[in-house]
Amino acid sequence: MATPGLHTVFIPGLLCSARLYDPVLPTAWAYGAVTVADSRRDDTIHGMAARLLYDAPERFVLVGLSMGGYVAHEVMRQAPERVSGLALISTSARPDSAEQLENRQRQRQAVLDGRFDELVEAVFPVLPDPANAADEQLRAGWRLMAQEVGAEAFVSQLDAVMARPDSRPGLVAITCPTAVIHGTGDRLITPDNAAETADAIPGAVLTLVDRAGHMLPQEQPAAAHAALAALLDRVTATS
Repeated sequence: MATPGLHTVFIPGLLCSARLYDPVLPTAWAYGAVTVADSRRDDTIHGMAARLLYDAPERFVLVGLSMGGYVAHEVMRQAPERVSGLALISTSARPDSAEQLENRQRQRQAVLDGRFDELVEAVFPVLPDPANAADEQLRAGWRLMAQEVGAEAFVSQLDAVMARPDSRPGLVAITCPTAVIHGTGDRLITPDNAAETADAIPGAVLTLVDRAGHMLPQEQPAAAHAALAALLDRVTATS
C-alpha cells in the first residue's frame, strides 16, 4: 500500500460525468485525496482549466480523458509548476480537423433542434472497441453520464472543444512524469495520436490497451488501474 500524500484531479471527457472514472478512483485514492473537476460551466478550454486551477490544491496529479486531456494540456500551459504527474487517456494534442469540426457543428445543431437524446444514442456505437459494442452496461453508463451533463452543458463543451488550440508545440516542455494511455480500438481518437504525444513528451510512458476503445477505463479497468498506479508510483518516487 502506497503512503498517502498525493492529490489527484480527474477531468471528465466530453458529455461525461464523474462516474467515467469510477473504475480507477480507488486506484488514485490509495495514494491520497481525489477530486473530479467540473467541466460543465465554461464554454472555453481556457476557462475550464482556470476553474480547475482555482479549485485545486497547490500541487496535484492530473488525469484527463478525451476533452479532459484538452483541458489538461491547457493546465500545463497555464501552471505547469503545479502539476506533479500527468495522465493523458484516449486524447490528442491536435486541434480538430475540418471533418471533425463539421461533425461537431452537426451535433451542436442537433442538440439545438431538440434531438439531444437521439444524438446520445447515435454516438455510442463508435465509442467502445467493436468487441465491447454489445455491452449494455457500457451503453447504460454512457446514457446516464450524458443525462447528468445535459444538453446545455454539452453545447458549451462543443464550443470549447472546437476552439481549442494546437497543443503539440508545448509537449516538449512537459517535464513531470507522464503516462499516455490509449485503446488500440479507439475509433474516435486513433492510437497514432497517443504515439505522437508520447514521442514528444520527454520520458513519457505509452501504454496501448487491447480490446479498449474511447471509454478505456470502463472497458478495460484492470489495464487502466495498472497504468495509473505505475504513474502514481513514479510521482511518489520523485516527490
